[in-house]
Amino acid sequence: MKRFIGFVKKEFYHIFRDRRSLFILFGMPIAQIMLFGFAITNEINNVDIAVLDHSKDATTQEIINKISASKYFSLKEIIEREVDIESVFKKGKVKAVLVFEKDFSKKFIKENHATVQIITDATDPNTANTISNFTSSILKKYQQELNKDVQIAYQIVPQTRMNYNPELKSVFMFVPGVMTIILMLVSAMMTSISITREKELGTMEILLVSPLKPFQVIVGKVIPYIFLSVINAIVIVLLSIFIFKMPIQGSLFLLGAESVLFIVNALSLGILISTISKTQQTAMMVSLMGLMLPVILLSGFIFPITSMPLPLQLISNIIPAKWFIIILKGIMLKGVGLAYLWKETLILLAMTLFFIGVSIKKYKIRLE
Repeated sequence: MKRFIGFVKKEFYHIFRDRRSLFILFGMPIAQIMLFGFAITNEINNVDIAVLDHSKDATTQEIINKISASKYFSLKEIIEREVDIESVFKKGKVKAVLVFEKDFSKKFIKENHATVQIITDATDPNTANTISNFTSSILKKYQQELNKDVQIAYQIVPQTRMNYNPELKSVFMFVPGVMTIILMLVSAMMTSISITREKELGTMEILLVSPLKPFQVIVGKVIPYIFLSVINAIVIVLLSIFIFKMPIQGSLFLLGAESVLFIVNALSLGILISTISKTQQTAMMVSLMGLMLPVILLSGFIFPITSMPLPLQLISNIIPAKWFIIILKGIMLKGVGLAYLWKETLILLAMTLFFIGVSIKKYKIRLE
């Protein structure tokens, strides 16, 4: 029994000395509960909206102030023309536009009813539906406040229009997100074990004595998987079009080019994981557990990023999947081109170059 107690004590000492084990034991559960607690929400907060006010009177201004003062909405832009509505949606600046009809105040007072049009970006149908409901609720509350002391009730009639997805099909939201997750995880996992496999099989010495430079090894590891992942992406797009009836409003060539860029980005990230991991098992765990949760929770695939706390919103900017989902929705559903998606494309390109650069540096250090 003394030997057994001594053995148990030894195991405790080993665990406490191994910081990585302690982090997995205590750090990961805390990080996950914090991430899930703050990121998983169907509520909306500080959603950017725009207003097109044809009337520009005291009543419309009061309504605009009430909506923008709520915690749910943030007035991003005042637009002057109907044609500007499509532009602000394509740029991704706002999630909804409120349109007040001409002579709103006169109709409201004389005819006892007036119309507010709620136009939402329904590429994310759940968020669009929530925005519509919350806006209607604020309008109804304002209407009730006015009708306290009047005999003839005033009525504000909200008219809802869902842009890009009028039928609110959830598949329009899930296809870009699932495509992103599949390409990200599969591509990263495939390359994350490439260099660690060489280490475990004992073939690393061949690479060490070969005339190949570190950048040639890194790029050489990535190139074969690019072709395999491109085939994977083509299959996903074809299934989306013919099985799920996903529309492709924009350029197929641009969609293909952006997909290749994202694939190279994911493969480069996998190579980076491979260079800093000692075993295939470690590389698989990091690429699977370390990427899956952030990609699902912080990419805006399921949960709106604007509703998350500011620290998580900032962290989401370093998740490549976030930018690729914006690109996919822009091309597939909005039909926009590179003129609207250049920023997201540059961010993905910069991340790719960063991952490749760090991988080369880490590989070079390991050779020394």
